[in-house]
Amino acid sequence: MNILVIGSGGREHAICHAFSQSRHVERIFAAPGNAGIAALAECVPIRAEDIDALAGFAEKNAIDLTFVGGESPLAAGIADGFESRGLRIIGASKIAAQLEASKVFAKDFMKRHGVPTAEYAVANSGADAVSILESGAFGGPGARVVVKADGLAAGKGVVVASDRAEAVAAIEDLGSIAGSEAASKIVLEECLTGREVSLLMFADGEDFVLMPPTRDHKRIGEGDTGPNTGGMGTFTDSSLLSEDQLAEITETIIRPTLRGCIAEGFPFRGILFLGLMMEDDSDPMQKPARLQGLSTNVDHHALTEMRVSAGRSKLLEYNVRFGDPETQSILVRLETDLLDICEAMLTGKLKDIDIRWREGSSATVVLAAEGYPQSPRKGDVISGLETGAAVPDVTIFHAGTARNAEGELVTSGGRVLGITAAAESLDAALRQAYKGVGVISWNGMQYRRDIGRPIPSTAGSA
Repeated sequence: MNILVIGSGGREHAICHAFSQSRHVERIFAAPGNAGIAALAECVPIRAEDIDALAGFAEKNAIDLTFVGGESPLAAGIADGFESRGLRIIGASKIAAQLEASKVFAKDFMKRHGVPTAEYAVANSGADAVSILESGAFGGPGARVVVKADGLAAGKGVVVASDRAEAVAAIEDLGSIAGSEAASKIVLEECLTGREVSLLMFADGEDFVLMPPTRDHKRIGEGDTGPNTGGMGTFTDSSLLSEDQLAEITETIIRPTLRGCIAEGFPFRGILFLGLMMEDDSDPMQKPARLQGLSTNVDHHALTEMRVSAGRSKLLEYNVRFGDPETQSILVRLETDLLDICEAMLTGKLKDIDIRWREGSSATVVLAAEGYPQSPRKGDVISGLETGAAVPDVTIFHAGTARNAEGELVTSGGRVLGITAAAESLDAALRQAYKGVGVISWNGMQYRRDIGRPIPSTAGSA
């Protein structure tokens, strides 16, 4: 089969890597891809948002399956466009993508279907948002509040304000930071605290299968300090969520979400990502959760009135695709053929497939360019990749890489590489990942040295 992967980051490299191990796949194409993906796939110079050109390419090159990496083409309706032309694609429909593309849509959806989340208010302008704050709806002048732009903003549309003055300043700056269109509406939220966990799943419209829970380290500096980034590292480990917590999340968040999608006429098919806050939960070392067999059927009984859970898990956000760099840590543990899973999602047969994961843990350490996240420098020559790739259990995923005129591999973006390892324990995975990091270098390379280690309780910022 011929596969087309849409995107150019480390996530898409990990997806291409997984497809390259399928017994069914003959050729892989990536649009636009990157220098690392080029070793696995034929990269084609088409932007991820150019839906007509991508669909034309798929038709001309007999693409059997397209897999969408990022959120922008999904929000623009790429899945609907491909399906209208008889092309098979893994990705949420345009309306389903609103769960990520519009925070107002997502929060109102959660409220309609009883999904536990932070209290919120929607403002139609900056002035309205300030008025809501001054009304005392989110507490006094010293109360923390989360300010969010409604639309997609490449991770720049959320500010966790420490008090009302900072919240007002964030509202005033939101349009210039996130873009005027994304900030045309503003969501204000109560500030949740606790431990953040990401939980992803495959979904076929009725059934779902969970992936290993992950945690992302978003801030640039050790100890979770400095500005937010797209993610400086992730890890998977069974201690992140206990069996009881997974059961609670299934009943209070996953089932109401998928039932709600069915009830509103857009059964969810593709990858669904839950950003969770485990409130008042500072001890991650719990009874390990057994992921094997966590496939749950969504029945079609009439919806009953759901009460917002008073439990310990609340939903911060939905994403409607794989995360980056969560994907790198997740897919290195996948033992089942990814193409078989895609076929099951497309045909509504997830309940019939046994999805298996490598036992143990995994970790990804992101190597970033000098100046990231504000103004990353490009063009620095990267050395040590062959030595790093030879470290046992290590896989290197490219993100912001390119070839210069001399054919050398150079930096071409903020997050440049993800050094990923899977092993029998989290400590072992981290040890091997950092061994890989230790032999790779370029001028100004930066990374965190505390990936996978305990971090302070955080405020909800998804």
